Order: sequence, then structure tokens, then C-alpha cells
Amino acid sequence: MAYRYFIRLKYNGQRYHGWQIQPNATSVQECLNNALKLIFKCDIETTGCGRTDTGVHARQFYAHFDLETPIRDCHYVIQRLDAMRLPGILCEEILEVPIELHARFSATSRSYEYHIMHKRDPFLEGYAHYVFGKLDYTKMNQAAAKLLGRHDFACFSKTNTQVHTTICTLYEAEWKHGSDYAVFHIRADRFLRNMVRAIVGTLLEIGHGKMEIAELEGIIKSHNRSEAGSSVPAHGLYLTRIEYPPSYQLR
Repeated sequence: MAYRYFIRLKYNGQRYHGWQIQPNATSVQECLNNALKLIFKCDIETTGCGRTDTGVHARQFYAHFDLETPIRDCHYVIQRLDAMRLPGILCEEILEVPIELHARFSATSRSYEYHIMHKRDPFLEGYAHYVFGKLDYTKMNQAAAKLLGRHDFACFSKTNTQVHTTICTLYEAEWKHGSDYAVFHIRADRFLRNMVRAIVGTLLEIGHGKMEIAELEGIIKSHNRSEAGSSVPAHGLYLTRIEYPPSYQLR
């Protein structure tokens, strides 16, 4: 009999080449697998709720792993992980879940934020993208609203990615801003690789007056990545929330 556990964590993406294990590069998944191996004295293979690119941060991330014997004290395992001081990673909770609950495929929605600053701040370097000049946030939000709903978002996806479909459903896309700082909030059932950064780059071009809102519909219909705006840097991007069916009572 197998026992499945969800682990809730957060991480600073600056020192990692994303979540997923890669050859000759340090990843969050590799670091977590090695830590769990030391605790349970066996090979542990975690499965993440998604994959984040190099430099992307996660304020909430779920991964699952299976064991042949149950964990007697999940809180003790969290204490052990905390004592290891995994660089830039904080493991917050371990929960036993039904074996059919999958960290990636059972998720019903994912939320991201993209942070930009209009005034340079050395304490925000690596955590927010500096954008020079004024932006028309009214136009940017009008354009973002046109992205809501079910669409083929191939024009915002990194090319040569192996996915079965480029269709996603966007539930939320909105800029909230002050005089020196702004955050783009976006939530969808799924995201394509590089999708959020490409959407933000396109909206910034609209905000700078380099692109019109009317062009957005044609860009989406083109299914061509080169028609959309440039991708913004990874360090301003945060995975903030993963949602699962309420019956599983995950936070």
C-alpha cells in the first residue's frame, strides 16, 4: 500500500534553475528530493504542481510524494527540513492526502503576480522588474480584460514546447498600481511555458503606447509568438496560489 503526502513550500528562485530537475543545474526539486531522502532513508521523487523557470519565485507551491509506510508525525518532518536550512526554501506543511490527488493534474487553478517598480530600489533588485517612464494602466487593464475566458494562447507560449494543447481559460487579469510600484495579478486553469512573462511584456508595450489594444485580437488569432511583445525578466514573477477541489480541504 502506498501513502501519498502533499508538501506545501515557498522558495526564492534567485539561486535555482527553476523547480524541475535539470542536468548540470541546481533546481528546487533536486534540493527537496535530497533533503527528504536524508530523512526517510530512501529515494524520494517529488512531483510538483507545475514548473517554474529559472529565477521565478513561488510564494505557494505544492508537491506530492509517496511512501510505503505512513509518516507518524508530519510536523516533526517539517522541523527536520527547517533544521536543514535549505537555501531559499521554506517547507511549511506536510499533509496526507488520498492517493488519487495529484499535485499537478488535480489543480483547478493557478495564480501568479508580476511585480514592477518605477523607481529604482536596491532592496527590490531581483524581486521586481524596473520599468522606466509612465504607463497607461487604464489601457493596460482594458487590454488585459480582453484576455479573459477560454482562448488559444499559443502566441504567448515559448516555442517548441511539448504540450497537448495551448488552450487555457483565464479567470483574472488585472494591474493594481501606485505611483512607484505595480503588480499584475493573473489566474487561470493552466499556464503555458513563458506565458505570463509574454503577456506582461505585451501589456507593457500597450502601456507605453507602442501597441494598440485593437492589435491584441489579431495577435491571439495569429498563434505566432513573434507577433506578441517581448518576455519580461523572470525575477519579477511569483507563483502565489494553487487551488484544488474544496473536498480535499487543502489551504
